[in-house]
Amino acid sequence: MLVASEASTIASGGGGLADRYAAALYAYADENHVLDAVVTEMENLGRLIDGSADFRRLLDSPLIDVKTATAAAQAVLQQEGFGKPVRDFVGMVSVNRRLRSLREIVAAFAALVADRRGIVTAHVVSAHPLNDVQRQQLRARLIEAGYGNVNIHEKVESDLLGGLVVRIGARLYDTSLKSRLQRLQYAMKGAA
Repeated sequence: MLVASEASTIASGGGGLADRYAAALYAYADENHVLDAVVTEMENLGRLIDGSADFRRLLDSPLIDVKTATAAAQAVLQQEGFGKPVRDFVGMVSVNRRLRSLREIVAAFAALVADRRGIVTAHVVSAHPLNDVQRQQLRARLIEAGYGNVNIHEKVESDLLGGLVVRIGARLYDTSLKSRLQRLQYAMKGAA
């Protein structure tokens, strides 16, 4: 269970709601030497939320009272084999009426862990799914560009036609065929 110092961190200002909850969980897990287990379980929780429409409905429903929602969430987490720290954390989130924000909190926790461990996240959008060779080449290019430890999150958008759009923090690298055609169109309009 989170102690009063973590709860006051959540209640105090500074950062968004999800960031404050993520920071409190990180501090708790680090102090209690269960950080690696909590990181793994929070990744699993994110996959559970993304993969289960029923669980998402439970989290998003304003019609379910707090007591029932907390008990249902705890039962799901227990059945899925989550440890006590994550179950207690989700219970606290539920009691504070923040279950609707749980997915955001999971994402904020992952971002905090990546930041603390020096991992950079590259959001890659491609016209077609990348194969293993393309992933390795992309990772090598990112390392050459100075991004040492990179996590690649992929998304497919067929309207790009070809190429890639890579976002790392505030930087955007757009080599998509769609963008090249748009730039050519603007250049041709300017020449006319």
